[in-house]
Amino acid sequence: MATGPAIEDLHFAEEPDVDRVPGPNSEALLERQRAVDSNAVAYPRRVPIALEEAKGATVRDADGNTFLDFFAGIGVLNVGHSNPYVLEGVHEQLDRYTHTIDFPTEARLDLIEKLDAIAPGDLSGNSRVIFGGPSGSDAIEGSIKLAKHNTGRHGLLAFEGSYHGTTAGALSLTAGKKYKEGYGPLLPDAVHVPYPAPSNDVDTDRALDAVQRKFENPYGGHQSPAGIWVEPIQGEGGVVVPPADFLQGLRDIADDNDALLIVDEIQTGLGRTGEWFASDHFDVTPDAITMAKALGGTGLPIGAMLYRDELDTWGPGGHVGTFRGNVPAMVGGLRAIEYIEENDLLAHARRLGEEIRGRLEEAAADVEEISDVRGEGLFVGVEFVDDDGPAKDLVQDIQRRCYENGVLVWSAGRYGNVLRLIPPLVLTDRQAEVGMDVICSAIESAVDGDR
Repeated sequence: MATGPAIEDLHFAEEPDVDRVPGPNSEALLERQRAVDSNAVAYPRRVPIALEEAKGATVRDADGNTFLDFFAGIGVLNVGHSNPYVLEGVHEQLDRYTHTIDFPTEARLDLIEKLDAIAPGDLSGNSRVIFGGPSGSDAIEGSIKLAKHNTGRHGLLAFEGSYHGTTAGALSLTAGKKYKEGYGPLLPDAVHVPYPAPSNDVDTDRALDAVQRKFENPYGGHQSPAGIWVEPIQGEGGVVVPPADFLQGLRDIADDNDALLIVDEIQTGLGRTGEWFASDHFDVTPDAITMAKALGGTGLPIGAMLYRDELDTWGPGGHVGTFRGNVPAMVGGLRAIEYIEENDLLAHARRLGEEIRGRLEEAAADVEEISDVRGEGLFVGVEFVDDDGPAKDLVQDIQRRCYENGVLVWSAGRYGNVLRLIPPLVLTDRQAEVGMDVICSAIESAVDGDR
């Protein structure tokens, strides 16, 4: 099978088609979930939808309503829901075998070689890949071990606004206090310094000075870090794009202090920003890259870390995980990369992202509550601020109005006041146009309702 079909043929429809939402079947399933599922369930509280099936950049609920998906499972479904080229390979693999721990398979080795081929800078041709547990948090845990093992230090440095996961080590790096309440103490000597962006009122010099002092100030209060963990574009923090020279400054500090620069590409990687990795936008090569989310191709769980060959110093069993041999997910990841390559989706994401941000910037001319429009590729954030400060309630109102009119979006930001758009890379021009009509109308009506 060729790496088709074309992106225009992947979806249920080019436009949403919704009646009353939630409909009776969705309401019944939501009520059933509330009766048996965990209180930790979060997403249906904001978007009350029960899913039935999905294709491309569209999903259908249990009542037959069709939505445009500008959410993509938090950036998991880069080549869309149920991509036939990906599913063909996954189905074939499921019929053969699924669980191989770390015995060699063609799928495993093919995916490793493909990741090496698309790796940034001189990591390509000079890398190793390790699979551990099946989530992004697991990939971050592996990166913590890699940094400690290679430096002999245990200090960790991350950034305000960061999100790196919720297992114990990853949670130590995550900045959000709400994720940590009731779970301390976490890892010692984990520090957070400012992340630069105009919306944070932090410039590059201030941010890099804070990083450097944590390494070089003899009274800095903590052990010098084993590594620097950074999202090249912050996701949960509000789709925050740092100044162009920030990552290079981190690279220089890491080199000067024998520390690792570890770039978290779990949400931004594998084409999301219009490059294979968001760090490619800044021409900086990290020592290690953590991956998950889109890596499974079609939503299959898999986490991995790609790192410099010279850092491969652990022995057999140095980092393990029962599900590090999820072969269908490896096939899914390889086929997703092939589909992106053959359909030129990196360029498509860059172009469509510019058009989407252009529509939002036009809206901002008439909506004073829009304080910033930002992002790269199909990773877009719109920040809202009103007279009282960060406008979280306004963003939730916009999200609700989008849902009621057939477009699924989500929020982000330190105060929940950023509208986050992360559609599949297979979003068509027509879907982008119609989706943005709905989103801009929701913004206008929500703002007018607040005035």
